[in-house]
Amino acid sequence: MPYLVSGTNEYGSSNLGRGTATVALRLARKLLREGYMDVRVCTPRGRVLQSDELDELKPPRESDMAKGQQRGNREAKKPKKEKAKVIAAAPSRKEPAKKT
Repeated sequence: MPYLVSGTNEYGSSNLGRGTATVALRLARKLLREGYMDVRVCTPRGRVLQSDELDELKPPRESDMAKGQQRGNREAKKPKKEKAKVIAAAPSRKEPAKKT
């Protein structure tokens, strides 16, 4: 568990591990709503964030969009040139070769 969320209430302290920053942030905010004091989040690199620094765990805004809504950086392809369709069942306009 890379993120460790800890908090203290009137009954004691809680230490809970979470796998991602988003889930750890959600848990820390839940503990604050429930009246826990001294809520902290320890990151995988060992940095300890206090309750007023929790916004630093927020992911960038671009990742909030669904995969299909994100714009690519590739240029749009040119449309293909339309070809005249040949129907195989249509009679031929060529006259048959005459035998002499």
